[in-house]
Amino acid sequence: MALPTPAPDRTALVTGASSGIGVEIARDLARRGHGVTLVARREDRLADLAAELADAHGVRAEVVGADLADPADRAGLVGAVEGRGLTVDVLVNNAGLTTSGPVHRGDVEAELRMVRVDVEAVVDLTTRFLAGMVERGRGALLNVASVAAFQPLPGQAGYGGAKAFVLSYTQAVAAEVKGTGVSVSALCPGPVRTGFGEAGGLDAEESEAALPSFMWVAADEVARAGVAGLERGRTVTIPGPANLVGAHAGRLAPRSLLLPLMARQHPALRR
Repeated sequence: MALPTPAPDRTALVTGASSGIGVEIARDLARRGHGVTLVARREDRLADLAAELADAHGVRAEVVGADLADPADRAGLVGAVEGRGLTVDVLVNNAGLTTSGPVHRGDVEAELRMVRVDVEAVVDLTTRFLAGMVERGRGALLNVASVAAFQPLPGQAGYGGAKAFVLSYTQAVAAEVKGTGVSVSALCPGPVRTGFGEAGGLDAEESEAALPSFMWVAADEVARAGVAGLERGRTVTIPGPANLVGAHAGRLAPRSLLLPLMARQHPALRR
């Protein structure tokens, strides 16, 4: 199932487009001729990326500043896009954040903010924009989950649970819209050097040491795999052969053996 054909009045809305995988997904879509609407809190970074994409690929690149933890900001995205005469033909729910450490030492507001961004925003924006895609008989939805979706993740319990939701939700939605002309896919990357973990309180050096080097995949490679999987109609894409094996092993391994091992290895639980 191909991606929708680019057109001047159509756009690919990418959340979390100010850094990491979101930036690279926007670049990949622009290379394919899609106009993009870049969404994040950091509008200065979005403006720089929009200028880059417009200059390099001649596409229409829009910027919308929004805090996806805020329901009002999420609701405002519909009017912001429609007010510019655009239709969202591609939706990329990439925005996400993590917390780290044991839950009993966690900050309530930080944990809830994570759920609002990683779970609520995915459900909110999918529900708002998917209906139009189905009605038009064309569209594509890419939800960014994680290999953490395939097993519980001690040390990042809320994040692992949130990504498990995203994966399950995406697979169910894909089944619901089969045959409508809309492609729905979950991208499940393993470790990527983007600064994402550090923002959630993880030490970069400890994270590098905890995972073998062959599991790390570059952000641009992850993005290309995700967009290609969406175009080919894959419901789930896991970039990197080691992560593919690890995801399936994590799903099949006995929890009584797997979880204590993961708890011992997670850098946020060693402190």
